[in-house]
Amino acid sequence: MDGVQYDLAVVGAGPGGYVAAIRGAQLGLRVALVEAEHPGGVCLNWGCIPTKALLTGAELVDSLRSNGPAFGIHSDVVTLDYGRAVDHSRRVAGRLSKGVESLLRKNRIDWVAGFAKLTSGTSLDVSGAGSIGARSILLATGSREWVPPGVEVDGQRVLTSKEALASRTIPARLLVIGAGAVGVEFAYVYAMYGAQVTILEMADQMLPGADPDVALALESEFARKGIKVLTGARFENIDASGSEVRVEYQCEGRGSEEEARGASIAVDQVLVAIGRRPNSADLGLDPLGIETDARGFVVTDAWHTTQLQTVLAIGDVAGGPLLAHKASEQGIAAVEHLAGIERPPLDLSRVPACIYAQPQVASVGLTEAAARAEWGDRVRVGKFPFAASGKAVAAGHAAGFAKLIVDGEMGEILGAHVIGAGATELIAEVSLAMQLEATTRELIHTIHAHPTLSEAIWESALAAEGRSLNS
Repeated sequence: MDGVQYDLAVVGAGPGGYVAAIRGAQLGLRVALVEAEHPGGVCLNWGCIPTKALLTGAELVDSLRSNGPAFGIHSDVVTLDYGRAVDHSRRVAGRLSKGVESLLRKNRIDWVAGFAKLTSGTSLDVSGAGSIGARSILLATGSREWVPPGVEVDGQRVLTSKEALASRTIPARLLVIGAGAVGVEFAYVYAMYGAQVTILEMADQMLPGADPDVALALESEFARKGIKVLTGARFENIDASGSEVRVEYQCEGRGSEEEARGASIAVDQVLVAIGRRPNSADLGLDPLGIETDARGFVVTDAWHTTQLQTVLAIGDVAGGPLLAHKASEQGIAAVEHLAGIERPPLDLSRVPACIYAQPQVASVGLTEAAARAEWGDRVRVGKFPFAASGKAVAAGHAAGFAKLIVDGEMGEILGAHVIGAGATELIAEVSLAMQLEATTRELIHTIHAHPTLSEAIWESALAAEGRSLNS
């Protein structure tokens, strides 16, 4: 590879990197894509895709238990084989990874296997492949699971999400540390497949940063499913030396007085889902003066450019929100900007966030509290419960609600928060409305088919206008 020159070298083949590489090729650039592992990155191989395969199985189990008898379906003889579900998730990931390989070949993108390190603003040293030169370099190296100091992940009794996706057995008792998206989804999967699950969350609510109404509704539904949640619970220590794994914590949430003074819990397995850190340490950034923040995320401008104009960074390595679709859109935006295509910079406030447990959770834009802090008394809230939705009730999914945050003077949609069946699909309508700067009146004048779950968005818009029809 020595001496080969490219227009663009992309480091990392996750959902940001491979999409950026394809867009570059579409625009006539000669592109190299550097990756040490399989195409698709964490999302496709060890994150978004395999977890959704497992969650689908969990939803089937949940539906049989919760709604089966109402539909005349009795599940007394159903057996659960979690290992087969894991095998299915691995096949799905493998199939889609091969699909990405095919796309790269179709677009004549050169695949370079190895770990890359910047040697200048226009050159990379790739382990096992030598030096690569490019007019522009795009860093899309993603992130990895963060494990607190002193915690040893052994893949058997103490796991992160990656080990959990490879494990083919369900423990009798599972403790999940962290009630963010990863912790919530795995807690749901394991509970539906038979584990007794407890969640510890240091914040005072599940899904830290989410709308509190949504967090409380999710906690209530999890309690109904037998999943115990301790908020305000600060993890202290894991002792896996005995026959059980003992976790010590301090709890200042809504637990008992004993828990508030400090307590411990004995389980068979612990899943650490506290957060993620960027894969930036070994990229050779410091010698070139490329700035990172205190946690190692690469600092960029609105066009994803670092302090070195020829080096760009997108996706998880460039900071939150750590979402695959954000990474993909940043990759497209960065490459189009390089190619001289005029387009507005990415507005992070319009990036939707989704959680795929049941009930599903989805949001975009501001929470009610953030909107009131910025807009004051102009804020109106429209809320519609799925218990009043004909389709939701008929399908046995009456839990949850849709909530719109609106500028009451102009009708502008400032944010949306949905919890319930289909939430991760419903949020797209609000995302489109916000992108087009549509108002609640335009949502109201959009005819929604009946009966559908999407009527909840329409009804929320009506509620925000003070003229709710069905609630």
